[in-house]
Amino acid sequence: MTNELLDVRAQNGLGFLYELRQSYTEAFKWYRLAAEKGYDEAQFALGALYVTGRGVKQSCTEALKWFRLATEKGNVRAQDSLGFLYEQGCGVRQSYTEAFKWYRLAAEKGYDEAQFALGALYVTGRGVKQSCTEALKWFRLATEKGNVRAQDSLGFLYEQGCGVRQSYTEAFKWYRLAAEKGNDNAQYSLGVLYANGQGVKQSDSEAFKWFRKSADQGNIYALQSIGLAYMDGKGVRQSYSKAKEYFGLACDKGDDLSCGWYAKLNKKGY
Repeated sequence: MTNELLDVRAQNGLGFLYELRQSYTEAFKWYRLAAEKGYDEAQFALGALYVTGRGVKQSCTEALKWFRLATEKGNVRAQDSLGFLYEQGCGVRQSYTEAFKWYRLAAEKGYDEAQFALGALYVTGRGVKQSCTEALKWFRLATEKGNVRAQDSLGFLYEQGCGVRQSYTEAFKWYRLAAEKGNDNAQYSLGVLYANGQGVKQSDSEAFKWFRKSADQGNIYALQSIGLAYMDGKGVRQSYSKAKEYFGLACDKGDDLSCGWYAKLNKKGY
């Protein structure tokens, strides 16, 4: 191993340590030193900082530049990130076809985030012909690596019967796995299953518990559900003032139904 390679790895390692400490300006400095010497892991990390605007002015164009350089060396995370840029239209013209191409490259190398993203494109039929079967395949591969969003998505496929035989029991199993790891969408979906008694014994208190966990992370549907629970006294002591509070939070995020309930309760003086 050459001294130069040791140097760039050390510079990249310093960048990583500073990033962990949330000293993003210092992280950027060290990543850039290694990236400019052609180290692909640093090029990827530099691109990621440009995407988020941490330690440097946000720039999709610069992110694209560094991700591309890293992909030339086969960097899997950079391939996945290029897919993200194309999916979002960040620094490039939005293209699901290009997003699919880059996600697939990374997914076929076993990168779980890309496997999840590829599955999501198959569910929606964006950039590729819609296929629940293919979505199931890629989500399963991602779950084998513990990918939480893929676990949530498997729950969705089982709930809808998309690519599999419909099963609320299986949906509950996958939602719970993701919910216990903090995924807000899975927490909301788990609450819905408890509220409806689908795949699990009906329980308003358990439904409220999971809606609350999801709402605490700002999930708009969970905020609305907490509002309804307080209004109807389901799983919690009835409180119109609390219902109004949560409807207001959901309304602020653009939920029209919650805006309507907020206005009604406000008119009644709550």
